[in-house]
Amino acid sequence: MSSSFRKVAILGLGLLGGSVGLAARARGVADRVVAASRSQAPLRQALQEGVVDEIGDIASCVKDADLLVLATPVGAMPSVLAEAAPDLEPGALVTDLGSVKEVLAATLPGLLPRGVHYVGAHPMAGGHERGASHAHADLFVGAPCVISAGEGVPESAAERVAQFWRSLGADVVLRNPANHDREVAWVSHVPHALAFAFAHALEGAPETATALAGSGFRDFTRIARSDPGMWSEILNTNRKAVAEVLRAFAGSLEELGGSIESGDLEAQEKFLARGAHALEAVAVRPSPSTGEALRANVRSGVVNSEI
Repeated sequence: MSSSFRKVAILGLGLLGGSVGLAARARGVADRVVAASRSQAPLRQALQEGVVDEIGDIASCVKDADLLVLATPVGAMPSVLAEAAPDLEPGALVTDLGSVKEVLAATLPGLLPRGVHYVGAHPMAGGHERGASHAHADLFVGAPCVISAGEGVPESAAERVAQFWRSLGADVVLRNPANHDREVAWVSHVPHALAFAFAHALEGAPETATALAGSGFRDFTRIARSDPGMWSEILNTNRKAVAEVLRAFAGSLEELGGSIESGDLEAQEKFLARGAHALEAVAVRPSPSTGEALRANVRSGVVNSEI
């Protein structure tokens, strides 16, 4: 595959940022992949392990880059981009890996110099491991990646960022920032919150209970091993959408709890069957066609190219 970018700069080199570097190098998406990070030791290790071609400070990494990937925590992105912006040249593109989009869409474009465009992205991939030492080039293969571009962004810029993610193996989908945040609260943020809440409640479990834990327990609690600092920031940043979903879940939990407490077996079975049916419906629900997705985003004020 011929390279799509001369120089891709990655700011922040954890699991996701490192995987972007590995994937871009392995798939020939960039002539050079460079990175900067606050932690120098992991950065040097990533260079030695071939995660990136070069390392440096923000200014040297961003200079001459035609794609900048923000891979820091969401809360740090505005300050990092403000530092990087003076060295961005007209025609450069900025994308990110943030799992919350509305606050970034409202903040990041205003930090950019004329001729530089921000196209939001959220690859739905990752794991509870931390650091570039756990990165791998196939992390994004088959994973959905949300592309979200605001008003005034040329379709060619949005398409170029979308093609970058396709080149890394991701399945590109379109969402405007508000819809992204509402939907991801259901499929990512609240599931993590519930796993953390259950893990917190384990403080009251009998000490011997863990000897009985099987694969179901491990599957349910795996995501509660994720970085607490990162997830507290995510939940807080998307707190409105998360709170709405938590209220819906609380209602369901109260209904189930009432039927269990009263011993109403028929109500319990109906409740569980409805849950299984809802899950199956979500699993088989078709994605909108390319044309439908594009029209929906245009109606929402999002200018995007075809998937």
